[in-house]
Amino acid sequence: MKVVPVREAAGMVLCHDITQIIPGKFKGPAFRKGHVLREEDIPRLLDMGKEHIFVWEIHSGLLHEDEAAARMARAAAGSGIALLGPKEGKIQLVAEQDGLFKVNVPALFEVNEDAEAVFVTIHTNQRVAKGKVVGGTHVVPLVIAEEKIRRVEDICRANAPLVEIKPMRSLSAGIVTTGTEVYRGRIEDHFSPVVVRKLEELDCRVLGQELVSDSVELIVEAIRTFLDKGAEMVIVTGGMSVDPDDVTPAGIRAAGGRVVTYGAPMLPGAMFMLAYIGQVPVLGLPGCVMYHKTTILDVLLPRILAGEEIVRADIVKLAHGGLCSLCGECRYPNCGFGKNG
Repeated sequence: MKVVPVREAAGMVLCHDITQIIPGKFKGPAFRKGHVLREEDIPRLLDMGKEHIFVWEIHSGLLHEDEAAARMARAAAGSGIALLGPKEGKIQLVAEQDGLFKVNVPALFEVNEDAEAVFVTIHTNQRVAKGKVVGGTHVVPLVIAEEKIRRVEDICRANAPLVEIKPMRSLSAGIVTTGTEVYRGRIEDHFSPVVVRKLEELDCRVLGQELVSDSVELIVEAIRTFLDKGAEMVIVTGGMSVDPDDVTPAGIRAAGGRVVTYGAPMLPGAMFMLAYIGQVPVLGLPGCVMYHKTTILDVLLPRILAGEEIVRADIVKLAHGGLCSLCGECRYPNCGFGKNG
């Protein structure tokens, strides 16, 4: 830093806050550290009695914190992301639309290997609403070597997009409810209303519900009926335990399901099944979906609606963050459940 005459300070960066006192009216910072001085600031500084001030010298090869943070954010932001700022050397990344927030996590870690360049986000793979702040950029010093920001830009280009909001599709879904006791009317079905509500909250269209007894043949017939109707997703409820008469997994397999998983490292949700018939996902839901507010369904359904094909590696990663704390008042998704990024 150096001392310069105020009259020559336009375009330079303040090294410290400058306090102004107007008796009985105001006391506080007139200019904050990091402020880039403008021509119109000079008369005010002179009125405050400032003839000389301390400034950073910004020369070729250095960037002010505002410009550096903005360049990082612009390089990282993919579709669905707006930039807000700078404010105090920080840029906020904001969701421009509802959707699934995605982060290239290894690339994010690589960006942050340099302690002077800071890039933070919320967890990847979570549903967000328009207007939610999903990330932020900042640099630690007031000025930073431009080569460090170029490094961040190169990482972002090589891993584009670093962050994005993927829109979620409105799929048509068929619900197959298994269980002889429900099929024969001995007990009321409390499962499908929960599933219907969750689907409608995500703007999905429910084609209908088929009630079937615990019969592999009837489960296959019901699934194929919905596929013939153009279902883009089939959800099977009612029996995912290891009891001999719970034949839902066998029915999904017999219908031609290519099984991704039967069982998942997530509680609640361990008895979850996911298969694909062609490109159509078939979800076998455990009973916990009926009575827990948040389960594996809430974690994976937004990813399916965003057009992602879930593979076994995705299921394995659920183990980290896959234990719900069963809070008295559910805060999901503002908690650690299902966050494995």
